[in-house]
Amino acid sequence: MCGICGELRFDNTKISDVRKSAMLDSISDRGPDYTGQYQDKNIFLGHQRLSVIDISEKSNQPMEDEGLIIVFNGVIFNYRELKDILINKGYSFFSKGDTEVILKSYLHYGEDVVNHLDGVFSFSIYDKNKNELFCARDRLGIKPFYYTYSKNSFTFSSNTKALLEDKEEIAINKKSLHYQFTLHSVIPAPDTIITDIYKLEPGTFIKINAK
Repeated sequence: MCGICGELRFDNTKISDVRKSAMLDSISDRGPDYTGQYQDKNIFLGHQRLSVIDISEKSNQPMEDEGLIIVFNGVIFNYRELKDILINKGYSFFSKGDTEVILKSYLHYGEDVVNHLDGVFSFSIYDKNKNELFCARDRLGIKPFYYTYSKNSFTFSSNTKALLEDKEEIAINKKSLHYQFTLHSVIPAPDTIITDIYKLEPGTFIKINAK
């Protein structure tokens, strides 16, 4: 289990240090081994790491390669097979974990990368050249991915707490309340109990371009 968070600004303003710290603190319980962050112009990516496969610092996140930066939570079961395929296609690797395999797979397959991954995951990849953010979640929705957006920004996290930092008011989603208390059911995606906070539906991805 790891924690991811981030924000892409459409108004070209930087995220404050206070806000970045608050978002990272809100997911600190998901990864005690390393805290990492990436900031450039209008993008912030944060990661709380729980080391599992490659415990070396080479697999710390955010991880950057060829203009792509990734934050990832999960496990890719077929990463060795994918790595062999990519090596045969001319790619080289500097780490032994599955994070870099996702990154290189995105370089090779683009958004079709999700159809090559066997595992449980939620991740975001930022493309510096396109000023574009790609976010995806596994088919069963095992790994959480929450997000909110406005005319100025798109913000995501492994939990809803990180998304409440800049909200002056919190409104309850009445439809979700009905699912929770009347039907005793899990709130179906994309809704959550909080209005204007959503969860990425299982087996889907979104792409956000800030240009």
